[in-house]
Amino acid sequence: MTVADMIQVTHAKVLLGADQLDRQISSAFCSDLMSDVLAFVTEDTVLITGLMNPHVIRTSEMLDLKCILFVRGKTPQADILEAAEEMGLVVLSTTESAFTTCGQLYAAGLRGITMRGQGGN
Repeated sequence: MTVADMIQVTHAKVLLGADQLDRQISSAFCSDLMSDVLAFVTEDTVLITGLMNPHVIRTSEMLDLKCILFVRGKTPQADILEAAEEMGLVVLSTTESAFTTCGQLYAAGLRGITMRGQGGN
């Protein structure tokens, strides 16, 4: 799925990276816990979150993520967007809830990451 496909499916608004909408996204992960993101996510994953602090950008940088989709109509502050722009991230925002956003993407064919043998808690 491309970022452009994700925008269409989730009715998202592009905050950064309008020139990169052809990027391929192979999986999705939804979390507000950046420790979970660090434990499970790989680079071609879109991070779906409602967390609005610099940890989201730092975590994305460590994992070499290419796209963040903020939910619940949240828009990051200027400092967060500046850091994301420096990294070349695509940043999107949708008014939908995290649950609905994940469902929309799943219905459109995008799957979650494979949980690398971590017990189901």
